[in-house]
Amino acid sequence: MLKYFFFLAVVLCSLVVKAQDTQLFGKHKIYTRADTLRGSITPERAWFDVQYYDLNITLKPEQQWLGGYNDIYFKTTSAQNRMQLDLFANLQVDSIIFAQKKCAYTREYNAVFITLPQNVNVDSSYVLRFYYSGKPTVAKMPPWDGGFVWKKDNNNQPFVGVACQGMGASVWFPNKDHQSDEPDKGARISCTVPNNLMAISNGQFVASEAAENNQQCYTWRVTYPINNYAISLYVGNYVAVSDQYINQNDTLPITYYVLSYNKDKATAQFAQTKPMLQCFEQYLGKYPFANDGYKVVEAPYLGMEHQSAIAYGNGYKNGYMGMDLSKSGWGDDFDYILIHETGHEWWGNNLSTADIADMWVHESFCTYTESLYVGCRFGDKAADEYVNGYQKTVENDKPIIGKYNLNEEGSGDMYYKGALMLHTIRWVIDNDSLWFSILKQLNQDFRYQVVTGQQIEQYISQKAGIDLSPIFDQYLRQANPPTLQYKVTVNAKKNKLTLSYRWQADVKNFTMPVWLKVINTYQHLPVTTQWQSIEIPFTKDNSFKFDTNRGYFLLDKGANEK
Repeated sequence: MLKYFFFLAVVLCSLVVKAQDTQLFGKHKIYTRADTLRGSITPERAWFDVQYYDLNITLKPEQQWLGGYNDIYFKTTSAQNRMQLDLFANLQVDSIIFAQKKCAYTREYNAVFITLPQNVNVDSSYVLRFYYSGKPTVAKMPPWDGGFVWKKDNNNQPFVGVACQGMGASVWFPNKDHQSDEPDKGARISCTVPNNLMAISNGQFVASEAAENNQQCYTWRVTYPINNYAISLYVGNYVAVSDQYINQNDTLPITYYVLSYNKDKATAQFAQTKPMLQCFEQYLGKYPFANDGYKVVEAPYLGMEHQSAIAYGNGYKNGYMGMDLSKSGWGDDFDYILIHETGHEWWGNNLSTADIADMWVHESFCTYTESLYVGCRFGDKAADEYVNGYQKTVENDKPIIGKYNLNEEGSGDMYYKGALMLHTIRWVIDNDSLWFSILKQLNQDFRYQVVTGQQIEQYISQKAGIDLSPIFDQYLRQANPPTLQYKVTVNAKKNKLTLSYRWQADVKNFTMPVWLKVINTYQHLPVTTQWQSIEIPFTKDNSFKFDTNRGYFLLDKGANEK
C-alpha cells in the first residue's frame, strides 16, 4: 500500500514520501504493553494456527454500524486453553462460543484473552465462534490512517470501504491479528446490506440471497492463504464490467466493480489491465490467485492491495492522482494506483512478511516492479529513467526496517530508496538474466508463504553467488546510503589523472562495486572503505563519471583522508 501523508498547503510531490512513516509526528516513540500485544507472538497466540475465517456480518451504512460473528477455525500445536484474539476496544464482544459453551474472557487494550471451557488436544482442529457488534473506527485519512470509510456517491447512495494495513483487521472483525498467521485455507466473507446496494469482497463470488427487512446477503470465498489486512469489504451501488485475460492456455476472469455512472470511464481506463498482467507475469510468474480471479473495485479512498479485489480510487486518471511521482515523464503514461496495487498481488499477498517491520519486502519490491512495467511497455531506457527519478524523493530519515514485535514499520523510504537499492543490486550482480530470474524465483519458491526479511536477503545472495549482506545492512538498517568519497590529482607530464576513492559507510568493511565511465567506456570498479587509486586519461572536458544511475549512493568530491 502507498502510505503517504499529506500536509495542507504544501506541494504534494515534495512531501509524498515523508508521510509513509506511520509515526507521523516524531521518530521517537514510547512503546507500551499495547504495542507488545499487537506486534508480538504472545504465549496466548503461539499455540494455535489459524486455518480459516468464516465471517458473517450485517452492515448498516446509515448508522455506520456492523455486527455478526466470525467462525475461527484453528489447529493446535500444543495443549493450552487460554488464547488471544484481537478486536478493537470500541467494538463490543457479544459472546464467544467454543464446543457449544460460552467462554469467559477479559480485554486488555485491543486484545481479547479467552479461556476455553475445556482442554484441547495437540495437533487437533477446532472452531470458535466470536459474536461482536458496534460502530467501527472511522478512518481519518484513508488508507494511511485507516478504518471504515462511510461516504455517499454522486447519487447520494452509500459508498463504503475499509482499509486497515498497519492498524490491523481487528479494527472491524475479530481475528488473530498478526501478519505471521494467515488463514492457510482462506476465508469466506458474507455481508448483508440494504438491497439497493452490493457488498463486494475478496475471492470468488458464491451467492447473493435475499434477507429479511429488504436486505441482500452477498457471499465471497477466498481459496488461498490471505493477509488479515488484505481481507476487505466494499459496499455501494456497483455495476460489474467483465473481461478476461488469456495467456497461452490460461484464462483469468477479470471483473471491475465500479459505481454505475463510472462504467464508461472504467472501461476505457482499465484497458491497461491486460498489458500490465502480461508484463507482471513475464517478470514475476503467473498471477498468484487464478482460482479467485482478478478484481478491481472502486473505493472511497485512493487504493489498497486487497488480495484479488484491488481497491481503486485514482479517479480514472494516469499517474498518481494525475501526477508523475517520478518526475521522469514516464509516470504520466499509466495509472499508478492500478499498476502499484496490482504489483502487491506478488509482493505482499503471494509472498508475505511475518512482521510489519519487514514491510520493505512488500513495498520495495512492489515499487521496483513499477519500473519493470515501464521497461516492459516503453523500453529499458524508460525503466532506468523512471526508477532513478525517485532519487530526489528519498529522505534518509531513519532505517527502512522497523522494530520487531511491536507492529512498527520503518522509514517510508522503504518505497523509493528500497526500489533504488534493488536497482543498485541489479547493477552489482551485472547479469540481467540472473537478476530477473531471481525476481521470478522469489515468487515461485516462497509462493503463498510468510517469510522474514532476512530470508529474502539470504536467498538473493545465495542465488546471485555474491554476499550482498553489507549492501542490505547499509540500505535497510542504517538511515544513510553509502557515500563515495573521491579526489583527483592531475599529473600533467603523463597527461593522466590519479583518481582515489573509497566508501564512507556505517557498515564495517562495506564493499560495493560502482560503474565508472571513462570517456565512453564503462568499467565495474570494486570499492572498499580503504583508499584505492587508478590512473585514467586526462582530457579538457571531464574524462570520468561515477554513474549514479546504475546505483544509488551519494558523492563526496575532494574528500580528505582522515
